[in-house]
Amino acid sequence: MFEFHTEHLFSYSATLKPPEVLGEVPEGIRVNFWVTGGQAQGPKLRGKLLPVGADWMTLRRDGMAVLDVRASVLTDDGALIDVSYAGLGDLGADGYARFQRGDLPAELNLRTQPRFRCGDPRYAWLHRLTCFGVGKVVFAENTVRYDVYAIR
Repeated sequence: MFEFHTEHLFSYSATLKPPEVLGEVPEGIRVNFWVTGGQAQGPKLRGKLLPVGADWMTLRRDGMAVLDVRASVLTDDGALIDVSYAGLGDLGADGYARFQRGDLPAELNLRTQPRFRCGDPRYAWLHRLTCFGVGKVVFAENTVRYDVYAIR
């Protein structure tokens, strides 16, 4: 077994517009969640999420939400960081049918693989990381929260 450890980089919370449901597409149901703002705070990164970007989510017929997120963070020291990630949320085997009826759970646990891009040399260390995010969306509040870790 290979040895590794995790390092908490930052946590963030974001506010979202109410979901924009495109409807059924060949892959499942397409739903967009547009970011309206948020905060990032932690030992390695602090700043605000800008009101740009979204999660272009696809809900598969097996009840799995497939995330496709793009967002921007403006750090407290003025660097602009592009964040993108794929991920999954499990709405359950009957999640697709429940979503079609408008029956969403109160919360949904999310697991992601964020990647970062930044032209500021102070944050070039982000380009060398493999990360994961552990989060939760609260549908009634249109909010999402994550803890982001590096795997070392």
